Amino acid sequence: MNAYIFPGQGAQFVGMGKDLYDNYPAAKELFDRANSILDFAITDIMFNGTAEGLKETKVTQPAVFLHSVVLSKVMGASFKPDMVAGHSLGEFSALVANGVLTFEDGLRLVSQRALAMQKACEGQAGAMAAVLALGYEVVEQLCKDTPGVVVAANYNCPGQLVISGEVKAVNLACEKMKDAGAKRALLLPVGGAFHSPLMEPAREELAAAIEATTFGAPTCPIYQNVTTTGVTNADEIKENLILQLTAPVKWMQSVRNMVADGATSFTEIGPGKVLQGLVKKIEPTVHTQMPILE
Repeated sequence: MNAYIFPGQGAQFVGMGKDLYDNYPAAKELFDRANSILDFAITDIMFNGTAEGLKETKVTQPAVFLHSVVLSKVMGASFKPDMVAGHSLGEFSALVANGVLTFEDGLRLVSQRALAMQKACEGQAGAMAAVLALGYEVVEQLCKDTPGVVVAANYNCPGQLVISGEVKAVNLACEKMKDAGAKRALLLPVGGAFHSPLMEPAREELAAAIEATTFGAPTCPIYQNVTTTGVTNADEIKENLILQLTAPVKWMQSVRNMVADGATSFTEIGPGKVLQGLVKKIEPTVHTQMPILE
């Protein structure tokens, strides 16, 4: 069975999507439509901007979403997922790919999500850190034992977990992780405490936008970050998407469930190959690839 996976923030690079824009009329049409929906020329920043400009949350999230969705559209008849999943932001790309959201609604929600997250970051400083080679249970317990707000935020693959929360609490937790035997506990270059309770203002703002959006019936199950299991009920999908901003991204568990449900091949749809690398660390026997374009 074919699983299609969609990356999140961090996969972006300057120049991404330009080859699609230049070579596929359907891609050009979607990129141009995105410029008008967003009210700014995101293609200028994606194709010819600076890495710094592309790193802004309000640009990064729509840019990665756009690249993924356009790529899935230009695949044409070869785009046949039996199941989909997205890492954090990638969940929105996956929901367009499996027919739950229209392109326009997906892009609008992603833009609102990015702006709400940016606002939450400006309202309260936060940090995230990658913890390597320390058991998940140990990391979770150390987070609980650390004063302030710090939680496990991304379960990426065996031996790699990201923590998130208040700056002071994250720094203190990092020292505890190193003392407990972590190979590394290093701060990530992100603008805030994503997937932590500090994102509550953004979650509330996005919840209203999600509730007001029509969610259709999916063409295949989506393995969501919150539940890690295949979901096909539109109301459940909506509920999980609302919870996602303050809940951890359980990527490792999602991939394992996809494999248990029959996935043998994982195709990463979007910029970069980050998710392919994670999938190989989670389930070394499965096949991973980039999409084949017609």
